[in-house]
Amino acid sequence: MDWLSLANRVLDGGEITDNEALAILNCPDDELLLLLQGAYRIRKTYYGNKVKLNMIMNAKSGLCPENCGYCSQSSISTASVPTYKMVNKDTILQGAKRAYESKIGTYCIVASGRGSSDKEIDIVVSAVKEIKEIYGLKVCACLGILKPEQALRLKEAGVDRYNHNINTSKEHHPHITTSHTYDDRVRTVETVKEVGMSPCSGVIIGMKETKQDVIAMARSLKALDADSIPINFLHAIDGTPLEGTKELHPRYCLKVLALFRYTNPTKEIRISGGREVNLRSLQPLGLYAANSIFVGDYLTTAGQEKHADFQMLEDLGFEIDFAPASYAR
Repeated sequence: MDWLSLANRVLDGGEITDNEALAILNCPDDELLLLLQGAYRIRKTYYGNKVKLNMIMNAKSGLCPENCGYCSQSSISTASVPTYKMVNKDTILQGAKRAYESKIGTYCIVASGRGSSDKEIDIVVSAVKEIKEIYGLKVCACLGILKPEQALRLKEAGVDRYNHNINTSKEHHPHITTSHTYDDRVRTVETVKEVGMSPCSGVIIGMKETKQDVIAMARSLKALDADSIPINFLHAIDGTPLEGTKELHPRYCLKVLALFRYTNPTKEIRISGGREVNLRSLQPLGLYAANSIFVGDYLTTAGQEKHADFQMLEDLGFEIDFAPASYAR
């Protein structure tokens, strides 16, 4: 496969075929750098050498009634994780201050659960108004399944982006959770778009899905027109149904990132949870396809030390994209 020619076709407005998508995931290891060169050509066209940084505030932990097989916070998990109700406004503001001082442009407020109560939305709305006024950060909220009126309140408060991952393909979804449907997730993304927030939706790779499932995920997110696509690589946690699952290796993870770049050329591709565990020493190469990462800890697992992430970006010669302002959709 001529990966640069494929990249040029994508840049000319073409789409890759299912056979080409499968070829990316099956790319011989001795062609991996050529595959990434093509992905980088696409990435550089739209994002140059800039990298968007994101930080998570785990605003509500555990206590979730859902039965998602990957999640340490679910009702069926026996993992030992912190459990607490929605934190107060001041705690959310303190996190925003840390993000601003670290030049992290997008502050992500995340809460466990199927969806948030109106009282929990009140706390987020109040905090976001002050975050926008004081720090001007881009704010992404991830509060579960949204009612239209809740989505509108978040939009009016200044939330720029809302995350609700599809997580896996529609076909594989029942193998991961049965307490909500794939269509429930899609419906929330559509609700977000209807009120004018920027939609963020991504996936978790390594949950015993097929390569065809991975291709279906990339295509589904293209159809949803998700502006930001977080790619999580399963960090299997003891006490969850996926405990002990270790299907991934760093080279395959890079091929997945390349697939999402070739399929969704103009979108923010973010290397997310499981980056450190699964990409390991090849983490820097991932940024030749992706243009965004999380900095710091995730929800219930530790991330790489912040200074190591900044050193990695400096060594790559990449520039941190830090310009506090709202997303324009």
